[in-house]
Amino acid sequence: MMQLASSEVSPFVRKVRLTIAIKGLEHDVELVSSASDPERQAALRSRNPLGKIPTLVLDDGTVVYDSHVICEYLDGLKPEPRLFPAAPRERLKALTLAALADGIAEAAVLIVYESRFRPEDKYVKSWVDKQQGKIEAALNLLEAAPPAWKEHPDYGHIALAATLAFLDIRQAGRWRQRRPRLEAWLARFAEAVPAYAATMPNR
Repeated sequence: MMQLASSEVSPFVRKVRLTIAIKGLEHDVELVSSASDPERQAALRSRNPLGKIPTLVLDDGTVVYDSHVICEYLDGLKPEPRLFPAAPRERLKALTLAALADGIAEAAVLIVYESRFRPEDKYVKSWVDKQQGKIEAALNLLEAAPPAWKEHPDYGHIALAATLAFLDIRQAGRWRQRRPRLEAWLARFAEAVPAYAATMPNR
Protein backbone atom coordinates (compact mmCIF):
# COMPACT_ATOMS: atom_id res chain seq x y z
CA MET A 1 0.00 0.00 0.00
CA MET A 2 1.19 3.50 -0.80
CA GLN A 3 1.69 5.94 2.08
CA LEU A 4 0.99 9.66 1.99
CA ALA A 5 2.80 11.85 4.52
CA SER A 6 0.20 14.47 5.26
CA SER A 7 -1.23 17.18 7.45
CA GLU A 8 -4.97 17.56 7.63
CA VAL A 9 -5.26 21.30 6.97
CA SER A 10 -2.63 21.66 4.22
CA PRO A 11 -4.23 22.77 0.93
CA PHE A 12 -1.61 20.78 -0.97
CA VAL A 13 -2.45 17.61 0.93
CA ARG A 14 -6.16 18.32 0.42
CA LYS A 15 -5.55 18.51 -3.31
CA VAL A 16 -3.98 15.06 -3.25
CA ARG A 17 -6.71 13.65 -1.02
CA LEU A 18 -9.37 14.93 -3.41
CA THR A 19 -7.50 13.31 -6.28
CA ILE A 20 -7.30 10.01 -4.39
CA ALA A 21 -11.03 10.05 -3.68
CA ILE A 22 -12.12 11.10 -7.16
CA LYS A 23 -9.94 8.41 -8.74
CA GLY A 24 -11.26 5.76 -6.33
CA LEU A 25 -7.88 5.03 -4.77
CA GLU A 26 -8.85 5.31 -1.11
CA HIS A 27 -7.96 1.66 -0.43
CA ASP A 28 -4.58 2.01 -2.12
CA VAL A 29 -3.20 4.92 -0.08
CA GLU A 30 -2.64 5.13 3.67
CA LEU A 31 -2.63 8.62 5.17
CA VAL A 32 0.21 9.15 7.65
CA SER A 33 0.02 12.41 9.59
CA SER A 34 3.41 13.97 10.27
CA ALA A 35 2.10 16.95 12.24
CA SER A 36 3.49 17.36 15.78
CA ASP A 37 5.28 13.99 15.66
CA PRO A 38 9.09 14.37 15.76
CA GLU A 39 9.73 10.75 14.75
CA ARG A 40 7.45 10.96 11.74
CA GLN A 41 8.90 14.34 10.79
CA ALA A 42 12.40 12.84 10.91
CA ALA A 43 11.21 9.93 8.76
CA LEU A 44 9.72 12.40 6.30
CA ARG A 45 13.00 14.32 6.03
CA SER A 46 14.87 11.07 5.42
CA ARG A 47 12.65 10.45 2.40
CA ASN A 48 12.15 14.02 1.19
CA PRO A 49 15.15 16.28 1.90
CA LEU A 50 12.86 19.31 1.73
CA GLY A 51 10.80 17.88 4.59
CA LYS A 52 7.61 19.00 2.88
CA ILE A 53 4.16 17.51 2.71
CA PRO A 54 2.60 15.90 0.87
CA THR A 55 5.12 13.17 0.13
CA LEU A 56 3.98 9.89 -1.39
CA VAL A 57 5.85 6.63 -0.84
CA LEU A 58 5.02 3.95 -3.40
CA ASP A 59 4.80 0.22 -2.70
CA ASP A 60 8.37 -0.31 -3.88
CA GLY A 61 9.74 2.54 -1.74
CA THR A 62 9.92 5.12 -4.52
CA VAL A 63 9.37 8.61 -3.08
CA VAL A 64 7.22 11.11 -4.98
CA TYR A 65 6.83 14.87 -4.41
CA ASP A 66 5.46 17.59 -4.74
CA SER A 67 1.62 17.73 -4.81
CA HIS A 68 1.46 18.36 -8.57
CA VAL A 69 3.70 15.39 -9.36
CA ILE A 70 1.79 13.18 -6.92
CA CYS A 71 -1.59 14.11 -8.43
CA GLU A 72 -0.36 13.50 -11.97
CA TYR A 73 1.03 10.11 -10.97
CA LEU A 74 -2.21 9.11 -9.25
CA ASP A 75 -4.25 10.27 -12.22
CA GLY A 76 -2.32 7.86 -14.42
CA LEU A 77 -3.15 4.83 -12.27
CA LYS A 78 -6.73 4.67 -13.53
CA PRO A 79 -8.02 5.86 -16.91
CA GLU A 80 -11.22 7.49 -15.68
CA PRO A 81 -12.13 10.08 -14.68
CA ARG A 82 -9.22 11.87 -16.28
CA LEU A 83 -8.06 14.86 -14.22
CA PHE A 84 -5.20 15.99 -16.45
CA PRO A 85 -6.78 16.63 -19.87
CA ALA A 86 -5.17 15.03 -22.91
CA ALA A 87 -5.92 17.89 -25.32
CA PRO A 88 -3.02 20.39 -25.15
CA ARG A 89 -5.19 23.51 -24.82
CA GLU A 90 -7.42 22.02 -22.13
CA ARG A 91 -4.40 20.69 -20.27
CA LEU A 92 -2.82 24.14 -20.40
CA LYS A 93 -5.96 25.70 -18.92
CA ALA A 94 -6.04 23.16 -16.09
CA LEU A 95 -2.36 23.57 -15.26
CA THR A 96 -2.55 27.37 -15.37
CA LEU A 97 -5.55 27.40 -13.04
CA ALA A 98 -3.73 25.02 -10.69
CA ALA A 99 -0.65 27.25 -10.72
CA LEU A 100 -2.80 30.25 -9.80
CA ALA A 101 -4.54 28.33 -7.02
CA ASP A 102 -1.23 27.04 -5.68
CA GLY A 103 0.17 30.57 -5.70
CA ILE A 104 -2.75 31.75 -3.59
CA ALA A 105 -2.24 28.86 -1.19
CA GLU A 106 1.50 29.50 -0.93
CA ALA A 107 0.93 33.16 -0.07
CA ALA A 108 -1.68 32.21 2.54
CA VAL A 109 0.66 29.64 4.12
CA LEU A 110 3.44 32.24 4.31
CA ILE A 111 1.08 34.59 6.15
CA VAL A 112 0.27 31.83 8.64
CA TYR A 113 3.97 31.16 9.23
CA GLU A 114 4.73 34.85 9.69
CA SER A 115 1.91 35.24 12.19
CA ARG A 116 2.51 32.04 14.16
CA PHE A 117 6.24 31.49 14.17
CA ARG A 118 7.87 34.88 13.74
CA PRO A 119 8.72 36.67 17.02
CA GLU A 120 6.46 39.66 17.50
CA ASP A 121 9.35 42.12 17.24
CA LYS A 122 10.38 40.55 13.91
CA TYR A 123 6.90 40.58 12.36
CA VAL A 124 6.92 42.52 9.09
CA LYS A 125 3.44 43.83 8.29
CA SER A 126 4.45 45.21 4.91
CA TRP A 127 5.57 41.74 3.84
CA VAL A 128 2.30 40.18 5.04
CA ASP A 129 0.36 42.88 3.21
CA LYS A 130 2.28 42.05 0.04
CA GLN A 131 1.32 38.38 0.31
CA GLN A 132 -2.29 39.28 0.98
CA GLY A 133 -2.22 41.57 -2.03
CA LYS A 134 -1.26 38.62 -4.22
CA ILE A 135 -4.17 36.64 -2.82
CA GLU A 136 -6.67 39.44 -3.40
CA ALA A 137 -5.48 40.09 -6.95
CA ALA A 138 -5.73 36.42 -7.89
CA LEU A 139 -9.17 36.06 -6.30
CA ASN A 140 -10.41 39.15 -8.12
CA LEU A 141 -9.24 37.67 -11.40
CA LEU A 142 -11.11 34.45 -10.66
CA GLU A 143 -14.23 36.35 -9.62
CA ALA A 144 -14.21 38.22 -12.93
CA ALA A 145 -13.94 34.97 -14.86
CA PRO A 146 -14.68 31.86 -12.79
CA PRO A 147 -13.38 28.59 -14.25
CA ALA A 148 -15.64 27.01 -16.84
CA TRP A 149 -17.52 24.02 -15.47
CA LYS A 150 -17.18 20.58 -17.02
CA GLU A 151 -18.94 17.26 -16.65
CA HIS A 152 -16.05 16.14 -14.43
CA PRO A 153 -13.64 18.38 -12.49
CA ASP A 154 -10.08 18.58 -13.71
CA TYR A 155 -6.84 19.11 -11.82
CA GLY A 156 -7.21 22.89 -11.91
CA HIS A 157 -10.67 22.72 -10.37
CA ILE A 158 -9.39 20.45 -7.61
CA ALA A 159 -6.50 22.78 -6.80
CA LEU A 160 -8.79 25.81 -6.65
CA ALA A 161 -11.35 24.09 -4.42
CA ALA A 162 -8.61 23.00 -2.00
CA THR A 163 -7.21 26.52 -1.86
CA LEU A 164 -10.56 28.23 -1.27
CA ALA A 165 -11.32 25.76 1.51
CA PHE A 166 -7.96 26.59 3.09
CA LEU A 167 -8.83 30.29 3.01
CA ASP A 168 -12.12 29.48 4.71
CA ILE A 169 -10.13 27.96 7.57
CA ARG A 170 -7.13 30.28 7.86
CA GLN A 171 -8.71 33.56 6.82
CA ALA A 172 -12.23 33.01 8.15
CA GLY A 173 -13.75 32.91 4.69
CA ARG A 174 -13.12 36.60 4.02
CA TRP A 175 -12.49 35.77 0.36
CA ARG A 176 -16.26 35.32 -0.01
CA GLN A 177 -16.91 39.01 0.56
CA ARG A 178 -17.79 40.69 -2.75
CA ARG A 179 -17.07 37.52 -4.72
CA PRO A 180 -20.47 35.87 -5.27
CA ARG A 181 -19.52 34.22 -8.56
CA LEU A 182 -16.50 32.48 -7.08
CA GLU A 183 -18.52 31.49 -4.02
CA ALA A 184 -21.17 29.97 -6.29
CA TRP A 185 -18.46 28.11 -8.19
CA LEU A 186 -17.18 26.47 -5.00
CA ALA A 187 -20.72 25.56 -3.94
CA ARG A 188 -21.22 23.84 -7.28
CA PHE A 189 -17.93 21.98 -6.92
CA ALA A 190 -18.89 20.83 -3.41
CA GLU A 191 -22.25 19.58 -4.69
CA ALA A 192 -20.72 17.75 -7.66
CA VAL A 193 -17.80 16.22 -5.75
CA PRO A 194 -18.82 14.33 -2.58
CA ALA A 195 -15.13 13.97 -1.70
CA TYR A 196 -15.02 17.70 -0.98
CA ALA A 197 -17.12 17.23 2.17
CA ALA A 198 -15.51 13.88 2.98
CA THR A 199 -12.01 15.41 3.03
CA MET A 200 -12.96 18.53 5.00
CA PRO A 201 -10.42 19.05 7.82
CA ASN A 202 -11.55 19.17 11.43
CA ARG A 203 -11.01 22.77 12.48
